[in-house]
Amino acid sequence: MPAVSPGVAGARALATLPWLVADIGGTNARFGWVDDAGMTVRHVRKLPTADHAEPGGAVRAYLADVQALLGPAYRPPMRAAFAVATAVAGDLVEFTNSHWRFSRQALRADLGLQALLLLNDFEALALSLPRLLPSQLLTWGPLPRQRGTMAVIGPGTGLGVAGVTHTRHGWVALPGEGGHATLAPTDDFESALLQHARREHSHVSAERLLSGIGLPVLHGAVAAVLGVAAQPLAAEQIVERALAGDDAVCERTVDAFCALLGSFAGNVALTLGAREGVYIGGGIVPRLGARFVASRFRACFEAKGRRAAYLQDIPTALITDTLAALGGAALAIEQHEP
Repeated sequence: MPAVSPGVAGARALATLPWLVADIGGTNARFGWVDDAGMTVRHVRKLPTADHAEPGGAVRAYLADVQALLGPAYRPPMRAAFAVATAVAGDLVEFTNSHWRFSRQALRADLGLQALLLLNDFEALALSLPRLLPSQLLTWGPLPRQRGTMAVIGPGTGLGVAGVTHTRHGWVALPGEGGHATLAPTDDFESALLQHARREHSHVSAERLLSGIGLPVLHGAVAAVLGVAAQPLAAEQIVERALAGDDAVCERTVDAFCALLGSFAGNVALTLGAREGVYIGGGIVPRLGARFVASRFRACFEAKGRRAAYLQDIPTALITDTLAALGGAALAIEQHEP
């Protein structure tokens, strides 16, 4: 992870180094170590959640590795920030897609930490935006400016949406549940797709079609609207067949996915006033590679009628670094008052 210069709040926080940061999903937990003024996230390790009964065990296993690596230079972390793939409210954290559950206060005491910050995973990804380097991005159109207000959208298993804005107190994340906003069609073909999806789902949200769980739904709708038979496929199979170019329905599905995502991203930019950039995260889009860049995503992003010129000036970029959320967690610690 890249090194950056700390701000005023970061300078006050240097005395609390080292820090422990983590990005915890349903399948894997990624841990990182911050121990210098450059706020570099180092010694990143990925541990399967299935290998540990609870997060405390995974943390202790990671810290044992770091201690063995650093030897006499090792000092226990004083602060930690965990990005978690679930809603954060109150003391108890429960994961939807894994057996892990924990009390924030109990885990903090167990690990001997002065502070344990918990962030939604997209809140952490949003906080990573101000410090992302060109090497962590794939850009097209206007170049990202990394100031003001920015947004991040992530089609993965679900569809995460968050923003970040700069204030006199530093960067402030704007977490939300934007992936569950109602998806809007922009042409007759998309209207037909949504009409078909509504036969099974009373509310067709953006996540219902623009995610790992949504791609099979979109694929079925595309096949039905085109009037062809299509076998049920998982999201990975749809992407693989589309990229191979040997399945017309899968290709049309991916094309529709890119177009709908572009229109939705434009809606997010307008809603948040994210004039400094809209970033795409998650696990699906990076796999599309050049097909995504050449898709209708950007054209649909800008196609907002009287506000087309407003969107044309907003940068869009793909986050290619899967560890970016760790940098966001580090920024959360840096800005946290002692």
